[in-house]
This record gives sequence, C-alpha cells and structure tokens, in this order.
Amino acid sequence: MTETANPNKALWEKGDFTRVAETMRASGEALVARLGVTPGLKVLDVGCGDGTTALPEARLGADVLGVDIASNLVAAGTRRAEAEGLTNCRFQEGDASHLDDLADDTFDLVVSIFGAMFAPRPFDVAKELVRVSRPGGRIVMGNWIPGDPTLVAQLLKISGSYSSPPPEGFISPVTWGVEENVIERLGQAGIPADKISFSRETYAFEYPGPPRELLAVFRDYYGPTMNAFAAAAANDKTEQLQKELDDLFTSQNTSSDPQRTSVAATFLQVTVNV
Repeated sequence: MTETANPNKALWEKGDFTRVAETMRASGEALVARLGVTPGLKVLDVGCGDGTTALPEARLGADVLGVDIASNLVAAGTRRAEAEGLTNCRFQEGDASHLDDLADDTFDLVVSIFGAMFAPRPFDVAKELVRVSRPGGRIVMGNWIPGDPTLVAQLLKISGSYSSPPPEGFISPVTWGVEENVIERLGQAGIPADKISFSRETYAFEYPGPPRELLAVFRDYYGPTMNAFAAAAANDKTEQLQKELDDLFTSQNTSSDPQRTSVAATFLQVTVNV
C-alpha cells in the first residue's frame, strides 16, 4: 500500500487548507497549552496540516514531527517552522493508516487534532497511533462529532448531502466522534477502555470579516466544501447550497462586530494513557 492509495491525498491537496487553518490558530495554541508539553518531549503530530498544533508544541520546547498526507501542507508547515526558527519542528508526508517509517515505542505524546479521523481505515489508524507511542506515553485526538449542532459537523453533513455518494466500504470520518467506536478501535490495538478518557471541548474559528467571507474561504479552499460545490454545480443546485451554508455560518456566528466572525465548534477530545 502506498501513500497515493489514500484518496485523502487528492482531497487535501485540492484546496489550500492553510487558508482555513489561519482562522484556527488561537484555538490550536489554547489546546496545546492544556496538554502539559515540556521541553524535550518527543511529539508526533498526525494529520498536522501546516502546523496549527505542531508549532505551538515546538514553541514549548518539544521535539516535534508533523506528518500529513498532503504535500502542500507539509511544505507550508516547513516554511512556517523555518520562519520562526523552530529547528525542533519538522514535517514530512505520511499516512495515518500506515506510519511505516516510524519506529515502535518512539513518541511520548501523539497528537491528532481533526487529522487522523479523516484517514480511511480507522482500525489501522488506531493500531499505528498506539504502535508508535511509547509505554507510559499519551495519545490525544480531537474528533468532530456526528450530528453535533455546531459548525463543522453541520458543514460536513450539508456538504455530504450534495456530494456524490461515497465509495462502497466508506467509513465516515465523524464516526471517530462516537465514544463507543473509539473504545472499539483502540481496544483492538491493545488499549483497555479504562485507559481512555473523553471530554467535550470547543474550537473557535476567528475571521476578520463577515460570515459570508469566512464561508468563501471554505468554499474556495476546504476540500469537502469544494467537492460539494462542484457536485451542486453539476446538478444546478449551487444557489441552494450557497444559501444553506450562508444560513449556517450566519446563525453560528457569535461576534457582535459585523466585520468579524467568531464561530465555535464542539469536538470530542480523546486522551489515551498508553
């Protein structure tokens, strides 16, 4: 199995997730601040994008490796780390389903915030995250929750309703947001249920413009939304999709400033003691 066998590579290289990630920086830093990162800690950040959590981990002194399926995001993360002089943060291409070039029992902390959940083979993902974690280490995942009323779950739901049917055997990424699924997947990887804890946390998207402009960022640069608009255009439903998402982004905005958008999204944080 090669990296290109993962359909997510084309999905995440199609747009430019960096443009979306720019709205997520503050929450990325806040999340990392809760993880107890200390100087010298060996951290693997899986599905790292351009470093929204990897760079804050490195700023706290950890030795960080970011892995992502998308070559453009690996390049963007490398540029960001170099611009800050973070020699303790490097990026490479890789698939969360088979981290073949990473040794067993290597990392003190394995982090994947809205990353590994999108890999297509969840049981393989769980096995790999556990395999590369050292005994006594931790795994922390952030996963969007199916049916949640906040922004991202609804965005993915609406986008999916306009997109082409998924291939046979497809497992939705948001199934990682269901506690029973997480327990089953990690259980098959050798982690007992009493070593897994869950909490509901909030991630904010902050944008210096009105909600319709934030939606435009997703429409133009976020792979799943790009695919939804392409499918809607083929079925003469672009205006319908645009209105549905306009209503979503406007209703979710909590900013009182008409020239700013602040949207909170709830996610499931999974913490594993390996």
